[in-house]
Amino acid sequence: MNTSISPQKRATIVSSTVAMILVLVKLVIGIASGSVAVLASAIDSLLDTVISIFNFFAIKKSEEDPDEFFHYGKGKIQAIAAVIEGTVITISGIFIMYKAVEKGLKGGDTTLLMPSIVAMTFSIIATFILVQYLLKVARETDNLVIKSDALHYQTDLWSNGVILLSLGLVWLTGYDIIDVLFGLGIGVYIVYSAYEIIEEGVKILLDHALEAEKVENIESIIGKHPEVTSFHWLKTRTDGSTNFVEFHMVLRPNMLLLEAHRIAEQIEDRIMALDSNKRWVITPHFDPYDDEAMNDAVFNGESLLAPHAR
Repeated sequence: MNTSISPQKRATIVSSTVAMILVLVKLVIGIASGSVAVLASAIDSLLDTVISIFNFFAIKKSEEDPDEFFHYGKGKIQAIAAVIEGTVITISGIFIMYKAVEKGLKGGDTTLLMPSIVAMTFSIIATFILVQYLLKVARETDNLVIKSDALHYQTDLWSNGVILLSLGLVWLTGYDIIDVLFGLGIGVYIVYSAYEIIEEGVKILLDHALEAEKVENIESIIGKHPEVTSFHWLKTRTDGSTNFVEFHMVLRPNMLLLEAHRIAEQIEDRIMALDSNKRWVITPHFDPYDDEAMNDAVFNGESLLAPHAR
């Protein structure tokens, strides 16, 4: 049995470790200084840790082979993880906005400005290095969970930069309302950034088709094969790590099954070459004539019998 750690799982271990370190640094400074922006960033990092640990187990499950109960594997766990991650990010953004409004209404002074600035500078450097690493893994694996994690930490990078700017302005001007306004803005930005993660996860759960460009390339590969008369009922979807393709292709009625199988293998090889980072499950159907209208009628629940024959 292969016990090696995949790049995806290694990335989640690295991101959760970095997040835990940032939680400790920012939580201590945030509580001690009274800065709502720093405290909000600490809470966000705490959620990062939980999400990264959750992502590790999600990736571990998604990499399991199909079995007697899950014939298509468990790849959609990645999409479920993305939706949960996006939801948690949204909740954290709303909480940050709540804390900002609370401080604005009740008032409060921001102290320990210089230690806070040092802590946020350290956080920006560590997060920047982590984002570059996650983006590299995401490019190499095209894994939805890692892409979501990278997007999340990119959001953190921007929010940390804004927090550092707000602390600097409070230090220069002495106006604590700046901390409140920046904290509120960070919360809004975090909620906005979560939408993309949730949207992609939901699309996978609803069996959304592959990207339009990829579908066009698949259509071109099938349609341009010299021995394929025509094709129809092309359907595509993905579970995040495996792409699924089904289609009907019309071949000569008197063609040998061996020859039809050879044509299908040629088409499958060309389709799989479109994205070598993903696994492919391609299911061709051989037709001796174009039965698209008949298939559409059956799919729509229409009877194929004449009224007098029913």
